[in-house]
Amino acid sequence: MDVSFLGGPRSQRGVGVVAPFDFALDRELWRWMPDEISLHLTRTPYVPVEVSLDLARLVSEHETLGDAVRTLNAIAPEVVAYACTSGSFVGGVAGERAMCEAMTRAGAVPSVTTSGALLDALNELGVRRLALVTPYTVSVTLALEGYLAEAGITVTGRAFMGLTRHIWKVPYRDVVNMARRAVRAPADALFISCTNLPTYDVIPQLEAELRMPVISANQVTMWAALRHLGTRAVGPYQALLDESARRSPVLPEEEQQEGWT
Repeated sequence: MDVSFLGGPRSQRGVGVVAPFDFALDRELWRWMPDEISLHLTRTPYVPVEVSLDLARLVSEHETLGDAVRTLNAIAPEVVAYACTSGSFVGGVAGERAMCEAMTRAGAVPSVTTSGALLDALNELGVRRLALVTPYTVSVTLALEGYLAEAGITVTGRAFMGLTRHIWKVPYRDVVNMARRAVRAPADALFISCTNLPTYDVIPQLEAELRMPVISANQVTMWAALRHLGTRAVGPYQALLDESARRSPVLPEEEQQEGWT
């Protein structure tokens, strides 16, 4: 059979992703990817610690991140992203910057983290007052608020679940209910934290209901990584990805009724 008409494969462009050992949402990350971009994931080594500030510190040590990035070097990604919110805010703003520098040294390519991407996204959207949803315990949630305060962001409301494991199993309905509780005070946007918390399908639904930008940990991570490649994340009518959705986002009636059961 003559297959010359196929003309491929096309040159591959890649995003390397370092995730904590318990990360379970690879498929969600792929949903923000344009067709021409590949994801290459690796994980930090297992440690017998539940989700906590201690775990955040363990999975974000510079040596651990450097080793993880070096496992990606052979496939030559154009950017490396550390997909962990708590691991990238636990050291504060200076700690997040040092983390990026350590990853860049190990991989010789630009690096981003979830928490650094969060601040970039808030700046992109002009957000100073933020409502917050987390699956974390109170101590981890307060640490996130401290990181945001250091960057000049005021948290106007929050809702958290107190979970220390199996965060990827939280259903969309629980995420939506937390979001509604978090926005009782005026805010410029809502942030749904934790890369292990499913969010992809609820973002446009919540933006339509709450009339504000809604951003999530996985979304901002992929958005920031793809900007380094000069391309855009894809997703249905999300304010961070589509400027036309930043003005009182409204979905068609039939779309508003999907995804809530």
